[in-house]
Parts: sequence; structure tokens; C-alpha cells
Amino acid sequence: MSEVRVLSIYEGFFSGGARILHSDVVLGLHGGVQRHAVLSVEGEMHREATRQPMEQDACYRALTAAGVPVSALRRGTNGPLVPGAGGSAFTADEVAATARATAAADVILSLKEQPLALLNQAGLPLRPVVVCLHRSDPENQGPALDALLAAVAAGRVRAVVCCAESTRRAYAAAGVPEELLHVIPNGVDLLRFRPDPAARARLRAALGVPAQAPVVVFAARWAAMKNVPLFLAAAREFLRRDPDARVVMCGAGMTGDNPGLRAEITAAVRGEPWLAERILLLGVRSDMEAVYAAGDVVALTSSSGEAAPLCLIEGMMCGAVPVATDVGDSALLVAGRGLLTQPDPAAIASAWSEAVARAPLFAPALEAGREEFSRTRMVAAYGALIEQVHRGVAWAPLPEPL
Repeated sequence: MSEVRVLSIYEGFFSGGARILHSDVVLGLHGGVQRHAVLSVEGEMHREATRQPMEQDACYRALTAAGVPVSALRRGTNGPLVPGAGGSAFTADEVAATARATAAADVILSLKEQPLALLNQAGLPLRPVVVCLHRSDPENQGPALDALLAAVAAGRVRAVVCCAESTRRAYAAAGVPEELLHVIPNGVDLLRFRPDPAARARLRAALGVPAQAPVVVFAARWAAMKNVPLFLAAAREFLRRDPDARVVMCGAGMTGDNPGLRAEITAAVRGEPWLAERILLLGVRSDMEAVYAAGDVVALTSSSGEAAPLCLIEGMMCGAVPVATDVGDSALLVAGRGLLTQPDPAAIASAWSEAVARAPLFAPALEAGREEFSRTRMVAAYGALIEQVHRGVAWAPLPEPL
């Protein structure tokens, strides 16, 4: 079998589940019959009140450490990729560099639809494109949806990977032909994400959290879709009910240096500022497996956009009970393993308390469902799709293991 050269194009490197998952795919497939490379449009991103240079990103470091070539078109801070689906925010030199990179590839993977503004530029070599989607709200992606539909119409897009059923339904309704849409569920490294009593004890001790204190983990970017104010309103209720309880917030922008988050916390605790002392802000972490293991509940309060949230999967695999609002495929993910809740602070706080109390009852289901969320299965499915797109044959899902 001849080697397949695959180029992934990222809008940029910044903290978030989609980049983690896609980088896992690249790492899992690089070498052997596939050779992968990554082209990032931006070399530095400023998002969620956080400056994020490419070289400081965990995904970038993991990719380059594994020998995956990573380059960037631009070295400055990020701006809009394109003012409209038919416009261009790219210089002639940037388009020429993209032409050289794509000419050296057999198949191109676009991480989400935003990079298609670049791939739609005139004069680029025609290579089959696989678009990898990780959201369920195409209508909120600005001109990126138009860029996707234009690439489909031009024949560039040969397949679209949806990480969730909600993604597939949303993009089919938005006009993407159903025969292009294929669901490959998200997966994680089950050796890394697992219950770990020792890591739980170490991190709790480091954070000054009592061994038996109920802990809710909120792993998210400081972004509107994550509905941080709703989470903090629920945290206020939860912390008021139990003087030992703690809330842990981690992700880009989840630090005391973010004035927007500080203002949201102040507004949430109102006349009880001492509650804020039990809201622990950890920012971006490289040891999320320890953070989840230290928690009792992994929480999601998003109002839109989610597909198959990585935080719920990683948290569940570490033994934390998932409690989520009904967005994307969250209901499918938590069914039998956790709780779905209305987007109401009191209801969410009550669900957290219930999840802590019922954790022993959820444990068997969390353990039994581990193989469903295997990174190995996800990577194998991506690899099969890339091979089939390269050969120009119709995509056929991998058979379920016996």
C-alpha cells in the first residue's frame, strides 16, 4: 500500500476540544501508511482573554515532538479569515505558500469549516478535502457555512466528518448533501483518562480541598456558548448548600487575570463574597486527567453549539458523574451515566448534589461504557475514511468489533 500524504489545516492553535481531538487523530495516524503535516493559518491566537502563541500550545508540542511538521502562514495575532465567503483576506504570498503545502498532499483535512475560506482561493491545486466538524450550530459560524457550501459546490469536499448525530442533522438541514456526512464519534485515550485515586488525592491536597469535599469540575473556554454566568449562578447555589463544597474552573480565560470572569464571579456571589473563595480558577491545564479524577461531577452548562463535548467524555472516563444541559448529543452521552438538567441555577445545583450522592450507582455504567469512547476506535475510523477518499471509493463505516 502506497503512503498517503495528509495535510490538516487549522485556523490556529488555541485551547479547545476540537483541536485536542483532531491532533489526537493526526498523532494516531502519522507514520506507517500515512504521513501527516499541519498548516495553521495563524501563528498566534488571542481568544477567551488569553494570548495563545502556537509554540506554547500543548497540541503543537505533542505534534512536533512526534515528528509531525507544523507551520503557520502568519506570525501575528489573529483576525477574521475572510470578510465573506467569496472575499479574500489572504495575500498573494499566503496563497502561494498554501499552494505549495497542498500540492505536497494527497488528502486535505480541514479542522472545522473556517479554513475553507483559504482552500477556496483560486489557483490552489485540486485535492480531495475532508471537513471535520465539531459543532451543532452552522448558522452561528458566520461566513464559514457559506465557505463550506461553496467548497461542496466546487467539488473540493469529498467527505464531512461529524463528531455527533446532532452535527450531522444540523449540517444536513443547512444544505450539506447527506451522502457526504459521516459520523465518527469522539474518543479519548483510555489509558490516560481513567479513575486514579492517587492523582485525586494529590491534586486535592495541592489545591487545599478536603478529601471528602464534593467537587464540581467545569472544563471550558471562557466563551459565550459555554454560558459561564449560568454555571456561576448554579455554583452559588451549590456552595451555599454545602460549606465543604468546591467548584473548579479550568480552560482558556478561566483565571483571576481575566477581568471579565472576575466581574461574572462578583455578580454571581453578590452579597456573599466569601463563596468566591471556594471557586478555584486553574486556567489551561496539561493534567486534565488529574483534574477530572479529583472531581465528583463534570459539569456542562452550554446554551448552544456543543456536539459531543470532550469534557463530558474525559470526565466520565475518570469517574466523574456528568451533569449537562440538553445541548448537542449531551443527552445521549449522559444517558444512564449521569444527569440531564434544565438550564436553571437551582435545578443545576440540585443535579450536582444528586450526582454526588448517587455516584456509586453510576459507577458501573461509567465503567461498562469505556470502550464506546475509545480513541483507538476513533483514529481507526478516520484512517479508513482518509484511505477511501484517497482511493476515490465510497465511504463504508467500520464494522463493529465482535
